[in-house]
Amino acid sequence: MSDPLNSSGEGADMPRVKVCGLTRTADARAAARMGADYLGAIHVPGTPRSVAPSTARRVAREGGLPLVLVVAGLPIRALVDVASVALPQVLQLHGDEPLETVRGLREEGEWRLWVSVRFRDRDRLRKRVEAVSPWIDGILLDRWEPDKLGGTGRPFPWDEASGVREWLPNGVELVVAGGLDPGNVGEAVRRFRPDVLDVSSSVETAPGRKDPGRIQAFVQAVRRTAEASSPPTRPGVEATE
Repeated sequence: MSDPLNSSGEGADMPRVKVCGLTRTADARAAARMGADYLGAIHVPGTPRSVAPSTARRVAREGGLPLVLVVAGLPIRALVDVASVALPQVLQLHGDEPLETVRGLREEGEWRLWVSVRFRDRDRLRKRVEAVSPWIDGILLDRWEPDKLGGTGRPFPWDEASGVREWLPNGVELVVAGGLDPGNVGEAVRRFRPDVLDVSSSVETAPGRKDPGRIQAFVQAVRRTAEASSPPTRPGVEATE
C-alpha cells in the first residue's frame, strides 16, 4: 500500500479511502484489513460517534493507519490540546471555522490540515476554497444541512459542485464525503477524480459500529472504478534503424 500522506494531491489514479466515525479498536483493525488508507475519529461532543481524544489515539494505534481527527467549533488552543492527546496525522476542521483559526492551526503542529465545506451553492464553495487554500492540504466536500455538521448519509448536489477540482491549487487534495456507498462511489470517482473518499454510515450496522463486509465492498468498488478509468498503458515502441 502506498503512503497516503505522500500523495501529490493532483488526482492520483487510485483514490484512497477514509473510514470515518470509528469508535472501537476492533473496527479500526477491520478497516485496515479491508483496505482502508485512513482511520477517522470524531471529537465533536454531542454527536453520535464522538470519542475522547485518548480513544481516537488508541483506535488509530490498533488499526495501524494514519488518523484523521474530525473536530468542529473549538478555538485554536482547545484544538491544539485535543490534538496533542490524539496525535492525528490529519486534522479535519468540520465546522465553519474562521480563517484566523485555519491560518493559526497551520503554524501550530506538524499535522496535515483538511477543511470541510458543506456544499450550499457554487459561489460559496468557490469563495471558501479560494480563502483557505493557502493554508490547507485538503478540501473535504460534504452535504449541508441546517441542523447537522455532517453524518447525514446523503450526497451533496453533485451536478452543482462540478468543476471543484479545477479550483484547487497544486498540493491541495480533494476529499469527497456525504452519502457514499458501494453503489454510488464509482460515479463519485468518475465525476470528481478525488484523492480521498470518505465513508461512514453506509458501512455501519449502527452508529459507530462498522461492518467489515461493507467496508470491503466499498473499497473494492473504489478500486474497480479507478482501475477501469485509468488510461491503458502504451506498449513500448522499439527503435528502428
